[in-house]
Amino acid sequence: MSITLADLSRAVLDTEYAVRGPIVARAAELERAGRDIVYCNIGNPQALKQKPLSWVRRVLALAEAPELMEECRSVPADAVEAARRVLEGSKHGLGAYSESKGLRFIREDVAAFISKRDGIDADPEAIFLTDGASKGVQAALRMLISGPNDGIMIPIPQYPLYSATITLYEGKQVHYYLDEGHDWRLDRAMLDEAIAEARRYGVRTRAITVINPGNPTGAVLDRDNIAMIVGFAKEHGLCILADEVYQENVYRPGARFTSFAKVMHELGEKDVPLFSFHSISKGFTGECGHRGGYFEIRNVPSDVAAQLLKLQSVSLCASVPGQVATWLMVKPPVEGGPSHAGYVQERDLILGELKARARLLADGLNAIPGIHSNEVAGAMYAFPRIELPSGRSDSDWAMALLEKEGVCVVPGSGFGQIPGTAHFRTTILPPTAALEDVVRRIARFHSSFA
Repeated sequence: MSITLADLSRAVLDTEYAVRGPIVARAAELERAGRDIVYCNIGNPQALKQKPLSWVRRVLALAEAPELMEECRSVPADAVEAARRVLEGSKHGLGAYSESKGLRFIREDVAAFISKRDGIDADPEAIFLTDGASKGVQAALRMLISGPNDGIMIPIPQYPLYSATITLYEGKQVHYYLDEGHDWRLDRAMLDEAIAEARRYGVRTRAITVINPGNPTGAVLDRDNIAMIVGFAKEHGLCILADEVYQENVYRPGARFTSFAKVMHELGEKDVPLFSFHSISKGFTGECGHRGGYFEIRNVPSDVAAQLLKLQSVSLCASVPGQVATWLMVKPPVEGGPSHAGYVQERDLILGELKARARLLADGLNAIPGIHSNEVAGAMYAFPRIELPSGRSDSDWAMALLEKEGVCVVPGSGFGQIPGTAHFRTTILPPTAALEDVVRRIARFHSSFA
């Protein structure tokens, strides 16, 4: 018996994920052949030399191997105490399944984190621990897309997780354009136009996705823009999917992260269903490989929430070490404890370096004739616009950059863009000297691209 492409689901064949597409595959080939490749295609901090937080790794190590508590006398007492809390809360250690929503004590502390961040109440029963934010997004989309005419509004440019998952679940993508000329803000007229266009084609729009801070744009939305989106969702009976995984990554002076939950509370909004997502992969934690995260639901009926729990139960539970890493993200060392000063020093060093690199990259790209980048106000990326010779695409440009200069970026077409424009996405994550070299390579390459 054999299997061919003709035997596969059309939804699988049509699903694309540009962040790990053909350019990245070619980069791996070149690297195996001995080329030095700088991977700027994905937000993978530790692969680009960001050091893990000592607090996270110590507690994880102790929880995985409790005998180390007795053997390693130099381990800070608060790390030992945290590991014991993990073992007590999990009852059976990190090698056993947890309940499907995730360990209760962790969900309680995630709720406390949200309450402290936003000054609002949060319910541990409305929190689901997941294998990274991606699994939470997929669960929400799986529930919302009930037929081929169900649509999900996604920003253009967007993170390909959304377009890929909507395609895989056989729904419709409802594109709305971000305003590049105004720091990639959402514009109400563009939202109204997008949903009206979907309606003309018989699409029932179910939800609007917002990524804040933005991937790939690096934008940070202010409260007024968020309030506008909430009002739009209410008017059209939409759920909101708030991708807030970069909430610690804000670099622009005076800017700050504001959650959708906080704004909805301030507005007294109790009708708009909200799904908000967070992850240990970003921020200053950068633990992509541990696959930890959570999503919180608000204004979701209990019978619908029960269906979400059922979906989570199919996979039994999220990775328990990932759940613990999520706990360590929301519950850092207590001030005055033996691990606190070191934790703050590591955190501030990482965020300070990212802020400096955000400015370095935007300024460096803007100094190259034919390239324009908005300020990288937050997140981990720039999405600069490039001028190309007639007949050439940003995919051509990105592949040629890889072949000639060994720099791996993602063409803007993989994220979506206004027709007639060309962009690429690159991270700010390489070490400063390496990032400076990336800018030099791009400048050298772009001046000769034809």
